[in-house]
Formats: sequence, C-alpha cells, structure tokens
Amino acid sequence: METWFIVLITLCIIFLIGVILASFTTTVPFPPGPPHIPILTNIQLLRKPSSQLEPFLKTLHAKHGPIITLHIGSRPSIFIDDHALAHHVLVQNSDIYSDRPKAFPTSKMLSSNQHNISSGFYGPTWRTLRRNLASEILHPSKTKSFSEIRKWVLHTLINRLKTASESADSVTVVSPFRYAMFSLLVFMCFGERVNDENISDIERVQMTIMLNIGRFNILNFWPKVTRILLRNRWKEFLKLLKDQEDVLLPLIRARKQVKESKLNNVNTVVSYADTLLELELPEEKRKLSENEMVNLCSEFLNGGTDTTSTTLQWIMANLVKYPEVQRRLVEEIREVMGGDENGEKEEVKEEELQKLRYLKCVVLEGLRRHPPGHFLLPHAVKEDVVLNGYLVPKNGTVNFMLAEMGWDPRVWEDPMEFKPERFWKDENFDITGSKEIKMMPFEAERRICPALNLALLHLEYFVANLVWNFDWKLPEGGYVDLSEKQEFNMVMKNPLQVHISPRI
Repeated sequence: METWFIVLITLCIIFLIGVILASFTTTVPFPPGPPHIPILTNIQLLRKPSSQLEPFLKTLHAKHGPIITLHIGSRPSIFIDDHALAHHVLVQNSDIYSDRPKAFPTSKMLSSNQHNISSGFYGPTWRTLRRNLASEILHPSKTKSFSEIRKWVLHTLINRLKTASESADSVTVVSPFRYAMFSLLVFMCFGERVNDENISDIERVQMTIMLNIGRFNILNFWPKVTRILLRNRWKEFLKLLKDQEDVLLPLIRARKQVKESKLNNVNTVVSYADTLLELELPEEKRKLSENEMVNLCSEFLNGGTDTTSTTLQWIMANLVKYPEVQRRLVEEIREVMGGDENGEKEEVKEEELQKLRYLKCVVLEGLRRHPPGHFLLPHAVKEDVVLNGYLVPKNGTVNFMLAEMGWDPRVWEDPMEFKPERFWKDENFDITGSKEIKMMPFEAERRICPALNLALLHLEYFVANLVWNFDWKLPEGGYVDLSEKQEFNMVMKNPLQVHISPRI
C-alpha cells in the first residue's frame, strides 16, 4: 500500500507542475469553466455519476455561455451547445476539427489501435475504411439487395409480437426489437442467415461489452499500475474481448473460405465481411488483420443495432402516448396502400416509403426528441487552434451537446413535446446539417455517420409496418414513462409495455 501511495503522490506532483508551467506559457485562455484544482477537480468529476454530467454541463453553459471547459483526467474538455458555433466547427472548418483524440488503453484494444471508422485518426487509413463501408455495403444498390432479408426479419418480428400478444395483455417490446435489428445487421455483416443460437451469442457478447464498458474506465488511469492492483478487472475485460473474437471470427473465416474456394455463387449477396477481406491499408501497405476485421464488424453491428432498436422503441412509445399521431400515420399509410385497413396488403413495401411524408416527420421527430446519444464522439485538433477567442489545445477534446441542440427553445417551439407536424412545413429538412445545424443525431460533415440513409430506411420501414399490422395501445392501468437511463445509448428507464392487437 505504501508503494501505491508513493506512486500516486509522485504522479500528482508531476501533473501539478505541468499544469502550473502550462499556465505561464498560455497566452490565449481556455473557454470559461468551473475553478480547476489539479487532481482534486478530477476526483470530484470522476465521482459524479454519468447521469449527473449533463445537468451539470447545462448549469455551466447557463452561467458561462455556449463554450466551456472542464478538466477531466489529464485533458481539457471543451463543450459546445450552440448551433451556429457547432456549424462553424463541424462544417465550415471541418478540415481542422475532424480528428479524434488519442484513445485510452481499453478503447485502443476495442478498436485495434483506432483502426476503425468511429475513433480512427483523420487521415488515409480512416478515409480508406470509411470509403469501403460507404461505397460497398452502404451503396444504394447494395442496400437494396438486402430488401428480402429486411422483409424476412420484419415478418419474424411481427410473428413474435403476435404470439406474445396472444398469451399476455401487455408485451415488452425492447427485446424483440433488439433481436430483430441484430438478425438484420448480422446478415448484412456476414452474408448469411445465422441460426438463432449464434445470433443470441453475438447479441449477448456485444451487449455485455457495451453495457459494461463504463466499468473498465478506471483501467485507463495509470494502466501499468492498474494491471497489478486491478488485475481481476483486467482479466474480466480481456475475457470479454476473447468472447467477442470467439463468436465473430468463425463467421469471418467462413466468408474467407467461401472466397478462397471460389464458391461465390453460394450467396450472391456481398457482405461487409467480404469487403474487408481484400481491403488494404494505404499507409502500411498491408491487408487487415483478423483482429482488425473483428473490431470493424463489431463496430458495424453496434452502430446499426442498439441505436436503431433504441430509437424504434422511443418512437413507438410516443405513438402509444399520442394516439392521434398514430391514427394520422395509419391514415396516410392506408391512402398510399390504396385500400382500407382490412385489405389484403399486409406489408408496406420499401418503394412506398417515399410517399409517406408524415412517416418521415414522425421518424425525424423521434430522432430530435430522443436521440440515442446525447453527445457526439469527441473531436480533436492536430495543433492549438483559437475558437471564438479561446484556445482549443492540441491535447484537448471538443465535445458537442447533441440533445441540447435538439431541445433548444430558441430553435424549436415546445421542444420537449412530441410534434411530428413541426417538420411538415420543411419537407426537405436537412438532417445532415450542411446548410445549418438545428439537430444532428448522425453528426455532420466529414464525420457524419456513413449509415445515415440506412438507419432512416430501417426506422421508416419498421415503424410503418408495425403500426400497419398492429394497433398499439396502453394496457389497462398502464402508462408511458419517458424517463431516460444512460446505458450505451440513452434508453427508456422503464421499457415500453404495450397492448397490441392485429390491425389487418
């Protein structure tokens, strides 16, 4: 214990000296923020539950303005909640602010030393990985090739909900939604219908990592020390990585065997894993390692499953809470389908979605009111930059309060109300933020989510068909609780329980 105490005191002194020296050499000030006392401030912030960080930041913004600084760990963290300032940074100066900060040790291991799309450094490797995803599996022609699997997943989901509704007055929908999205993304990732047991294993491993990643943050502080003092926690983290490799790597190798044996006619659908097998990293002039492919596939699955299923549940919760919105949506679908609700057409087809204008309003309002993430991933700069008269340091991070921008009363009337009609007047609302940023659930400009269009397609397709197939109501004595809880994404604190009955 004495050795640990000496090491801690030594590190604190070194850090304190560094901060003092930096204060003498810095001519441009950091953005305003609470008083910073090295070590003590970090301890206070790290002791705060994650649920208290957002209210704390809102209080600081109200006091100090749209750009503030918190000293979290060894890096100053800059937070922005202003629409115009976000557009200035992310769009007008995207070439300056498109980098990512250096990852912590656990994040490095989860991203193969930042060889992925979400946390990769801005440069040739990142561009290659992103271009591969956007031009291959997410190209409109490739996206269309998965229409049959979307139909299969939809029918499987509908049958599960129907069976559940026949045996109980209320159905908890979070698990069926999540399983449906995993089934769909696993097929897109590996090009085959994986059996239920394997899908459950993939879902279990991915969700375990996502839900427990916060528990391993402590390992990032002085990792050489924590590897000794917290070796059991490190063993637990490494086991999760091994479990992930055990469920994903056999599927990647199976695709490789198909390719090497020239049996491409076995499955004409090109999967994401297929595109990774031949990809070459430009800077290192080599193909991807198996570990890199595992982490890229994991990123693909996480990016398209939990976020979509979470948003789907939020949207359906509001359709239950506001039956008049659900009624108007059903009427629009009925008009487009060309028949009454008791007609023979049981599915809203993908090509019909473009005609459903109110449906798009409902989905956009769901993303505005309940973005799955309340913060963007941190941005970074390669050198010191002056922003709005303040210093953005090379080793700092730039963070954006995504949810607060979507709830800003200066931009949105009654922002906490669920009103899809607010998008009706602006038929061509720019969700990419290229013209102006009003909300940005998918980021903006160079770091915008490459799967934006796929996510919108999945949300529109499943929302339309769920309300067309079922009448969604509260069970007797039930209510819709829109309270939030922070997991990997911002989820419903009390998952939606609903009474559903066949509509057609």
